[in-house]
Amino acid sequence: MRDTHEFEVGVEWRGNRGSGTSGYRDYGRQLVIRAPHKAELDGSAARVFHGDRDRWNPEELLVAALAECHMLSYLHMAVRAGVVVTAYVDDAVGVLRVAGLGGAFSEVVLRPRVTVAEPGMVEAARAAHAEASEHCFIANSVNFPVRHEPEISVAGE
Repeated sequence: MRDTHEFEVGVEWRGNRGSGTSGYRDYGRQLVIRAPHKAELDGSAARVFHGDRDRWNPEELLVAALAECHMLSYLHMAVRAGVVVTAYVDDAVGVLRVAGLGGAFSEVVLRPRVTVAEPGMVEAARAAHAEASEHCFIANSVNFPVRHEPEISVAGE
């Protein structure tokens, strides 16, 4: 496996209402996100920043990337630990602090609800979250805490 990988993404602004960026409220925040071999994603600013609430915003995409990366790392660690995961759902929340014209995320909390096949797998399933956190590329790339509040249940119970 190579040590370096590139990920190509294109972004095209689609919010010109005829006068470009002639004023802060004169343009839309609509955009499209593209990557090779993928369906386009409709993006925008968050509603609070005059965006379209029906489109994905960069803050949501960052939280989604962290949740997805943790899930994929977790599933791999579960296999290594002999844990059979039968379901995984995460309702993650990111906290953005705005200051002046900028801001930053102060934390993201992942709340994975994991179902395992047998009661004897619960402790190993819980431990796999810490190991997954250590191996998540995205979480290792951000400068704010990514906390985990997992719940583990057993299928059929």
